[in-house]
Amino acid sequence: MKFQSNVRRSNRWTAGFLVPAFLFARSLGALTPNEWRFSQTIDVPANGLIRINLPAETLDASRPDLGDVRILDSAGREVPYLIDRPMPRRESALRSQELRTALEPTATRITLTTGTKSLLKGVTFETPPGLEFIKAVQVEGSHDSAQWRQLATDKPILKMTGGAENLGVSFPAGIWEFLRLTIDDSRSIPVPFTGVQLLVAETKAPLEPLPISIKSRDESLGVTRLAVDLGATNLMIASLRIETPDPLFARLVTIGIPELANDNIREQTLCTGSIYRVDVNDKIESHLEIPIDMQIRGRELIVLINNGDSPPIVINAVGADRRVTQLVFFAHEPGGYQLLCGNTQCATPRYDLAELSDKLKSAVVIEMRPASLIASPAYKPPDNLSALPLTGARIDLAAWKFRKRVQVSTHGAHQIELDPDVLSHATPDQRDLRIVTEDRQLPFLFERPSISRSVPLASVSANDLKKPRLSRWSLKLPKPGVPITRIQCAADSALFQREMRVWEEVPDERGDTFPRELGHAIWKKLPNQATREFAIHLDVAPRSDTLFLETDNGDNSPIDLHGFRGDYPVTRVVFKAAPDSTQPIWIYYGNPDAASPRYDVALIADQLFRTERASATLGPQENMGSKTERITKTLTGSARYIFWGTLGVVVVGLLLLISRLLPKNE
Repeated sequence: MKFQSNVRRSNRWTAGFLVPAFLFARSLGALTPNEWRFSQTIDVPANGLIRINLPAETLDASRPDLGDVRILDSAGREVPYLIDRPMPRRESALRSQELRTALEPTATRITLTTGTKSLLKGVTFETPPGLEFIKAVQVEGSHDSAQWRQLATDKPILKMTGGAENLGVSFPAGIWEFLRLTIDDSRSIPVPFTGVQLLVAETKAPLEPLPISIKSRDESLGVTRLAVDLGATNLMIASLRIETPDPLFARLVTIGIPELANDNIREQTLCTGSIYRVDVNDKIESHLEIPIDMQIRGRELIVLINNGDSPPIVINAVGADRRVTQLVFFAHEPGGYQLLCGNTQCATPRYDLAELSDKLKSAVVIEMRPASLIASPAYKPPDNLSALPLTGARIDLAAWKFRKRVQVSTHGAHQIELDPDVLSHATPDQRDLRIVTEDRQLPFLFERPSISRSVPLASVSANDLKKPRLSRWSLKLPKPGVPITRIQCAADSALFQREMRVWEEVPDERGDTFPRELGHAIWKKLPNQATREFAIHLDVAPRSDTLFLETDNGDNSPIDLHGFRGDYPVTRVVFKAAPDSTQPIWIYYGNPDAASPRYDVALIADQLFRTERASATLGPQENMGSKTERITKTLTGSARYIFWGTLGVVVVGLLLLISRLLPKNE
């Protein structure tokens, strides 16, 4: 048998110290291999220290802290091991000993006396807030401030109003007593710099490319949202790359993960960064990578790309690098060893080898990779969601007014995106939602991602002849009470500035209507401004199905608006369907007196994040109330009082008629 190994040599003292330490730490505890879900074979060619780069499939099958990993020798005895996660030393920033700035006709020149013997790898500029610029920078280094060596040329620094920025310039690592920074001002006015930081070079750590894929892409409110599948859990992600052919752009990027907060699945921000491709002195410079350097316990990353008023960029693919996780153990004899993983109940071993990690960097080791992960035949793999009860308590559905059939294609975890029907008839916080099969509830979680959906709003002119200076549009929602949070439209007028106001008419307790303001904004358009959409954010959600947008034109011509749309935030429901149930699943809503449900599903939210979810769909809406309730629900304001008054008159008339028909007592 042939095997590939890379032996690293070191002094005999280090090896002589480490081997007894591993032998002394040898575990004496009993171990039952069939309690572990997976195993991998390691064919050790010779005795000595063995180092394994754990593949992504091993990390995915293990606990996040790798406390369930075990190594067994050919005789089935447990072998102590050490987990090593090489990480780069974080780059640090220093202040220079002296900074001198000189303004030249077409450049700003900053000369630094570094005052350090540290290995420098770059500089970071500091600027006041509120600036927007793109500049080219040249960096030179010197040991005596007389002879200068060019370190970098035409490197971009930029700061954009949308949040994208890059104020750092990198160059080959070196020790420099003096640095000279020349900022090109030939194409734009000079920028005031308030300081410059020196970046100390970081130590390197091994990386591996990680194949990842885009699960979904959504465009909403000027933001591109990517859901990225990492392919495995518990990975230490070093960075993420955006692959795009767009020629010139600059975008602010936010990286996040789903997390559980107050029984809702929300998005937690991990880090932010900028990607760009800019033209600097007729030279295209690109930066498409976002550093992360965090362990991601789930298998999904959320990538938010802020486009502002610019069109979304084309994204062909995303890529990533991960930090390697290494396992080191001492093989006292050659042969077949086993790596076990996938035990949620076992205790974390204590081998007392952590203090040896630094010495392993110079030790003689044999580097190997384990065989593919296989399921242990003596172990029955449990369902990731087996801890989630399939059904909850019984429920009396008499008070619920609406329901929809939930169409599921398979068993296991599912997600439903609530449509405008459900959102408009449910309570604003959706506390009255219930998922029911037969007469029992199915536990669920809410997921509220950073996505919005748009619905078209039919518009007609609603000008008031008594107020000729006002322009007013009547906007029709698809359903009364759809919880839109923003209205946007396009404007054909070339030049204007208007204060816009959105309101609706709602009834009071007596049935009379009054105007209820929902939001306002100031819209401005200049002749040379690129065509863009205008938007108003609503402070409160509407109650009716008709909104009014109006503005005072003053002595100006009316503005021309069209293409009205309303945006509402996406809400999803995550639940588990039984594997063999033939009973239909329903979602009930429309009970304002219902309290928020309380399920134990939050206790296994981590398993929900690790499990792939299928998408379920909703059928047509069914009304559950009586015919009288359906009629009265559609009546508002004075119409409701007229209905009940007429009904009372009819009842009194019938009673009088019956009394006349009854025989009289003589």
